[in-house]
Amino acid sequence: MHKQIYVHEDDHPDLTGDELAEKVLRYIQYSALIDTSGLSVMAIGRTVVLSGYVSCETELGCAEEAAASVIGVHLVENRLEVRTH
Repeated sequence: MHKQIYVHEDDHPDLTGDELAEKVLRYIQYSALIDTSGLSVMAIGRTVVLSGYVSCETELGCAEEAAASVIGVHLVENRLEVRTH
């Protein structure tokens, strides 16, 4: 049996730190269908910092929007870059 990427019932508005960062990363995978292998998420309190690489400009915005929509996230700092091949 496979593990679910994201479960809405698992949302808690009081998550911070690593728990919030892990939830944001899973939600980006779930909602934006982005390959997150080059993406890193760090949460400081309720501020989330996205860093690493995505494959195109569209994914930059999609990842940021997905992160901002997670319950408990108050601010998203997007440091993502588009990987050039």
